[in-house]
Amino acid sequence: MEKSKFVIRHAHEEDMEAVHQLVIELAIYENEPDAVLASVDDFKDSWNEGLLQCTVAETDSKVVGMACYYLTFSTWKGKMMYLEDFVISEEHRRKGIGQALFEAVIDESKRQGCRLIKWQVLHWNDPAINFYKKNQSIIEKEWWNGKIVFHQKDHNT
Repeated sequence: MEKSKFVIRHAHEEDMEAVHQLVIELAIYENEPDAVLASVDDFKDSWNEGLLQCTVAETDSKVVGMACYYLTFSTWKGKMMYLEDFVISEEHRRKGIGQALFEAVIDESKRQGCRLIKWQVLHWNDPAINFYKKNQSIIEKEWWNGKIVFHQKDHNT
């Protein structure tokens, strides 16, 4: 495994375009290329409002990985962090960047007083599942996800 030089840091507003591109890369990997409805401006607005937090991995002054997360509340556990997306650009995987980025998010969650961090992983994504298991994560299989997606036209009615 080739090690590379990289920096893990908190994202800035000007990183949101790169973060958005990585989200699109993740959506393509997850076989949902048309599912990303949020724009770069949506990312910037949410980041500026403090709704969205991001940590990025940078090599040669280029963002090559990111984790987007936000604070929420578990009625059973208390304050928690939700890891919305976590991706390393394909050509930069298996170089230790993902591990360092994941550890940074865990540290940030603890720093903000969270009692747990939670995320989703697709049942067929064996590399991700193995990564999380390697990090002593609990992979729940009992809960099913529910959601309602509002399309832009729904907001105007």
